[in-house]
Amino acid sequence: MPEVLVFVEQRDGKVKSPSLQAVSEGRKLADAWKGSLEAVLVGTGLDEAAARVLAFGPDRVTVLEHADLGTYSAEGFANVIADRIRAVNPQAVLFSATAMGKDLAPRIAAKFATGLASDCIDLEAGSDRSLVVRRPVFSGKAIATVEFSEARPMMATLRPNVFPLGIPAEKPGGEVVREKPALDAARNRTRTVEILQQEGVELDVTEAEIVVSGGRSLKNSENFSIIRDLARALGGAVGASRAAVDAGYIAHQHQVGQTGKVVSPKLYIACGISGAIQHLAGMTSSKVIVAINKDKEAPIFKLADYGIVGDLFQIVPLLTEQIRKLKAE
Repeated sequence: MPEVLVFVEQRDGKVKSPSLQAVSEGRKLADAWKGSLEAVLVGTGLDEAAARVLAFGPDRVTVLEHADLGTYSAEGFANVIADRIRAVNPQAVLFSATAMGKDLAPRIAAKFATGLASDCIDLEAGSDRSLVVRRPVFSGKAIATVEFSEARPMMATLRPNVFPLGIPAEKPGGEVVREKPALDAARNRTRTVEILQQEGVELDVTEAEIVVSGGRSLKNSENFSIIRDLARALGGAVGASRAAVDAGYIAHQHQVGQTGKVVSPKLYIACGISGAIQHLAGMTSSKVIVAINKDKEAPIFKLADYGIVGDLFQIVPLLTEQIRKLKAE
């Protein structure tokens, strides 16, 4: 039986990078406990996805295949994953702290009346198969160290882009096993009929390694095109402050901050964002922060690794032009 079980998220057969980060961390945890690691995929047509996950170190990839699980259903996914947990009885269960992970993890933890630590940025394995995690609290102004009670399994969601991605093996030694879970109509009262997705959907800020965010200083939605141009040139995602979202310049799905999404990219570029504490709560764990603001006293400069004082309408297009030139060379 595995010591650690990791739920792996996929969309349209493509494995999400934060889940592979969770698998890599799960491998370290299982090794510390001298045990095995199982990764679980749910859906249909996941041969390529299973092979991709296997390269990151699990001893076993279990694919729970069922026609009714081809699209995400919170109730259906939670039930079949909980059944798998009961079958193998792991010490710990890990999820990535994506929208899906945050939806599933508390539902499953409630079924086992066990503890769940959310949005973790560090895991520490004890020799006695205990687990200590660290997670930001008070809008990221403090870090809480959390220990679990005796209830098992211990469950945690891991903040995307905080934990390093392991090196995929060319010839992985694990196995892929396919099982058809039982879907009881009495337990699965809902099903997903259709998913309507906007055309030209942009990269999710929580998964991107580079995020370029704009604030209210952009003045209108049309001006956000210069933020999108820079993000495309860098291969990143478009973010925004709450003020920009509230003003109607961009959709809420792009909002970074306490009431938006928490991001941890390798590079975060804040354009025309003053640095209110609500926004900082969503991006302080970024590896490198660049701030562009014409107000040299803006609070964002206290946090930034690099700061540019000037007009974003002049600076951002120049940056975009130079990045395109460098990529063309």
